[in-house]
Parts: sequence; C-alpha cells; structure tokens
Amino acid sequence: MDEKQVRDADSPQEEKILHHGEKRHGSNIPADLLAHSHDADEAMKAMAENEGLSLEIDEATNKRLLRKIDMTIMPILCIVYGLNYLDKTTISYASVMGIKKDIGLVGDDYQWLGSLFYFGYLGWEYPTNWLLQRLPIGKYSAFNIIMWGITLSCFAGVTNFSGAVAVRFFLGLFEAAVTPGFAFITSQWYTKREQAYRIGIWFSFNGWAQILGGLVAYAIDRGVAAHGAAIDSWKIVFLVTGLLTACMGILFYFIVPDNQLNAWFLNKQERILAIERIRKNEQGVGNKHWKMYQFKEALLDPLTWLFFLYALIGDIPNGGITNFFSQLIVSFGYTETQSLLYGTPGGAVEVVTITLWGWLSYHYGNRIFFGACSLSLSIMGIILIVALPLDNPKGRLAGYYFTQASATSFVALLSLISSNVAGYTKKTTVAAIYLVGYCAGNIIGPQTFRPKDAPRYVPGEITILVCWCLCLILLGLIWAYCKYQNRQKQKLREQPGYEKLSNQEFLDLTDRENPEFVYST
Repeated sequence: MDEKQVRDADSPQEEKILHHGEKRHGSNIPADLLAHSHDADEAMKAMAENEGLSLEIDEATNKRLLRKIDMTIMPILCIVYGLNYLDKTTISYASVMGIKKDIGLVGDDYQWLGSLFYFGYLGWEYPTNWLLQRLPIGKYSAFNIIMWGITLSCFAGVTNFSGAVAVRFFLGLFEAAVTPGFAFITSQWYTKREQAYRIGIWFSFNGWAQILGGLVAYAIDRGVAAHGAAIDSWKIVFLVTGLLTACMGILFYFIVPDNQLNAWFLNKQERILAIERIRKNEQGVGNKHWKMYQFKEALLDPLTWLFFLYALIGDIPNGGITNFFSQLIVSFGYTETQSLLYGTPGGAVEVVTITLWGWLSYHYGNRIFFGACSLSLSIMGIILIVALPLDNPKGRLAGYYFTQASATSFVALLSLISSNVAGYTKKTTVAAIYLVGYCAGNIIGPQTFRPKDAPRYVPGEITILVCWCLCLILLGLIWAYCKYQNRQKQKLREQPGYEKLSNQEFLDLTDRENPEFVYST
C-alpha cells in the first residue's frame, strides 16, 4: 500500500512508502537495509495495534503529553542525577573534614582513591550498557541506584585505605549505569529538539548538588565542632547522602517505566501517541537484540572516536577538579572550613551555564557552538588561576568558578549521542566507548595534582588548560563531520527512485544506514 508522507519543511517532497522487507522493481533501497528491517524496534508493537499507520498529533495534545511526561519523569531524573554527582564528590568534602588522618592516608593514597572510583566505572561500563539494552531499563537503573546508595553508606565504616579502595571501586561500578541509562531514557521519551534541553536540566543538578553538598558538609562540620557527635563529621556526610540515594532508588523503581508501552501514567491511546510523537527521531524506543553489524559499525564510525577523544581529553580536567576543588580553594589561601562554603558558587555557575545552553539549543539549535562558548569561559577561568599571583585569592577563586562552565560541552556531546546515534546496539556501544573515555580521563586527572606541587599545582593547572584547548578543536571536527553526513544523506534522498520503508523510523536502523536520519549539531 502506497501512502504520501509530508517531509520536514526544509525538504518538501512526496515519498513512496514500502512495507518493511518489500522491494519494488527499480527501487534503489540497499539490500542490507532491507535485511536489517526485519528485527524492528519495540515501538512497532504499538504501531501494529494501529495497523502500522502513522497518526497526526495536534499541538494541544502534544503539549498535554509532554507536560505529563515532564512532570512524571524529569523530577526523579534530576534528583537522582544530582545525588550521583554528590555521592562521588563526598570524598572531596571528607578530605578537609579529617578522613585522611582517620583512615591513615599517606603519600598518593588520596589521589588513588579519586581514580579508583573510575576503575570500577571503567571495568563495568560496557557490560552495564549491554544490560541496559537487554533488561528493563527502568528497573535495572533503579537496582543500580539502590546499590550505589548502600555502597556509599558503607564508607562510614571504613577504617583503612584498603576498605576505602573497595568502597570507591564498587561505587564506580554501580554508578556506571546512570549517565548512559538516563541518556537512553531521554531519547525514548523526547524528540531530538527536546532532548538537549531535558538532558541539560537533569545534568545541571550536578551544580545543585555541589551547592547543597557544600552547605550540608559545612553545617555538619560546624555542628559537630560545636556540639560533638557519636561519630566523625565525615562519616555523617557519607551516611546521609548514601541512605538518601538508596531511598530515591526505591522511588525510581516505581516511578520510571521501561518505555511508553508500560507507562503507568498514560492510558492506552496516550501510550501510542507518546511513541508517535518521537517518530521524527528515526530511532524508536529500544530493541532487546544485540546486533553484530551495529557493533561493528560503532567501532568503524569516525564519530565514535571523536566522541571518545573528547571524553578522554576533556575529563582529565574534570578528574582533577572534582576530587581536588576543596584543596584547590584551600591553596588560594582560605581555611578548610571556608573551602566547604566557598565551593558552592561553582555549582551555581554550572547550573546557569548548562540551563542557558539547553534553552539556547532548544530555541536556536547549534548545540556544539553554544557548548564551545561555555568551554571558552572555562579556559578563561583556568588562565586566571594560573596567571594570578598567590596574593590575589579572590581573583583565583573567581577563576575557579568560571571553570565550572566546562560541564556544558560534555553535556552537549552526551545529548548528541542521544540524538545522533541510532540503532540500539550501536547507541549502547557508542555510549559505552564515550564513557570509557570519560573514565580514563578521570583516572588520569587526579594524578596531575601531586602533593609536591602544592600550593599552586601548576602542572595540573597547565594540563587542564591544554586539554580544554584541544577539546575546542574536537568540537569543531564533530560539527564538520555531522554537517558533511547530512549533505550526503540529502543527496541520497534526492536520487531518482528513492523510496522509504513503511514505519522506517521504528525498524532499529543505524544512523549511518538510514537515509532519513538527520544529525543534530
């Protein structure tokens, strides 16, 4: 059955639509695409109930659905992602609250504790991405959230370096599912245009966590100093954050569905409409089958390795700053207690820059450009830290605050993995490779801040400056590559005899093999 479909406004033309697996004489549909069309996305189950026909969604219905999705899913994603950041950085607060002395950390022990979190993350990253594809994503994510909360609470019982090593390793292992899982959930529920803004919102809660974490740690430290406590103040920090995380994991289990097909907050018709509204993504909502051809394509795609290089190079600074920001502020001439409080405005900078980036990306596109602008602000910040003398602590502290804008470009690329990688096996593979780079960078980062370099830590600061400059170049290369691919696909769609398969958007095709796929930039 042939039907007419209206293309986007920038490319108006009628298309011939074929049922998947069907090939008309004279058609130029690649044989591989036809072969791969037989193992479709989960969304095809909903389309089958609607006899495979696409639906028209009016603006009012779309807004109502979007509001329902936002009000149900976004709050829990935001809170849990904030706790994700808070939980892995509690060790930075603890570093100025007495943990080093209490568990006998000497020499480079603290640096290695900063890195060991990412060894667990690194070792489990691909397996956990594979499980995110194979298992119900909502339930598997909830399991990991609960387990990392319990693991973090165990830090309160640590008495030596070996115990701290074990806790940090398993903390990284359980947190490995969070960032890719949340990116996959966002790509399931939101259109490409909406994804950047939503990812920016839940990622910005890293900044809120930094603000809240600093205030809570400061309050606990002052309270224990004034009134005493049965246990050390740093142990209270681990218990509070860990148990809160475990409780949120239980709520996550009941709130976040695995996809639109089992969404408890939508009725049957709304579930179909919620899938229909993301048809334009050309991605669907997931496929449980691991596909070797998509795995190979991920490994051979230049975009995969540009993402990897950015994560590796860009997260060397992150690894250093995340674990050493309290000590870095102390090196500016402030007290250890002041460092807990003075670190909080850095979180506000992150919230503002990421939220502004998301808003600009939603209204004007150009995610990469706006991400590069924020990264340039961070480069200015690290230059201030390096160039200003020790007797200018306020100027150096301002420089530290500017460095917190760097997270925006990382979020930009995370949103591009959500929007620009299709085929569920390929998406999970690329996400895993990206986060392997993230782990490797964060393992290297703490090692650039050596005790012998205190109080200025000049080698670490110079490393950060060089890495961020290289990242600007990589952002430019990613932008150019995506633009090139879009031009090639446009030429293919304009060829005589071009035909599109019925419900091609939900056939679990990769971004490279689907001529209809358009890369966001």
